[in-house]
Order: sequence, then C-alpha cells, then structure tokens
Amino acid sequence: MLPTEKIIHFLQQKVEVTTEEAAVFGEAFQAKIFRKKQLAIQPTFTAKYRYYVVKGALRSFIMDHKGEENTIALAIEDWWITDYNSYIYQQPATLFVEAISNSTVLQLSYENEQKLKAANPKFETFFRIIAERGLASQQRRLIANLTQSAEERYENFAKLYPQFVNEIPQYIIASYLGMSTEFLSKILNHKLNCKS
Repeated sequence: MLPTEKIIHFLQQKVEVTTEEAAVFGEAFQAKIFRKKQLAIQPTFTAKYRYYVVKGALRSFIMDHKGEENTIALAIEDWWITDYNSYIYQQPATLFVEAISNSTVLQLSYENEQKLKAANPKFETFFRIIAERGLASQQRRLIANLTQSAEERYENFAKLYPQFVNEIPQYIIASYLGMSTEFLSKILNHKLNCKS
C-alpha cells in the first residue's frame, strides 16, 4: 500500500468521504523518510508539520536540567506525532521529535491542515476525532502515572503495545514510563526469574 493510500484508509475509518474528497485529503500530505536518530523537530524552531507514521517509530522528548532525556510521546504505524504546542500555536518548539528507527512518514503542514478544515467540515470532524482520542490517551497515561506502581505501568504498557516492547530500546520505554533504565531492567529480570 502506498503511503498516501494509508492515510486515505485511515481517514475513511474515521469519517465517510467520497473518492474526490479522499483524493483532496491525500494530496495535502508529503511523504518523507527519517533515518534512525534523525530529528524531525527541535527546540527553538517552530513545528511546521504534524507527522502520520507509515512505517517505523518516532518519539518526542525533552531534556531536563541534568541533561537527561524524558520521553513524552511515542508513535508507530498509524499514529501521529509533533510538538503539538508549537504546531497548534505556531511558536518555537520545546520538544525534540526523533526517529527511533528508519521511518517513513506523511507530513502535513500547518497551512495545509487549515486549508483542509476550511474546505470541508468532514476534514474538521476527522481532526477533531483524532485530537479527542489523543487527549483521552494522554489522560489515561497521566492517571496511570499517578495511581499505578512502576511494575503495573510496565505490565499494562507491554500488554497494550507489545510492538513497542520488541521494537523500541529499553531506555526509551523506561523514560516514557517515568522510571530509570536500571529500574526497568530489575522489573524485567524479576519477571524472567519468576518464569524460570
């Protein structure tokens, strides 16, 4: 399946569109390849695009005052990623967005998104749906971080997203779940010992 066909299929799963509307939507995107460790967004530069992941994986992260990376979001196939504060308000970014592996994405510029929304209420509905789902997901993660132990967070993450566990380095998973890599290693070693 071509990258543009993937985004059209994704659109059709959320809203009912005609063939012509689907074509207009697909034409707003540009295919782009990011190599592993390549930055799509970095602080002080305005995020001009949001990215739909066709293949591979990306993450957004910040650097704390100790110089340690804190992963804010992960994105694999059929997921979206950007520095949303920068993208929505068209102001300098505070996050890095980096390819975790060689990745193919479809990038949508802020200008093209605004044109799509203005041209067709179905597109406005589509972006509202993905924004609502993203917000609900963020809320679930925040609640999990406040109410679950580190072990519970990892177990739930591994159950919901087994593809992440296999494809993404442990230090990134640990950072995303709010723990050190060493602590995650202890959890995994404990699980291995319990099985043997």
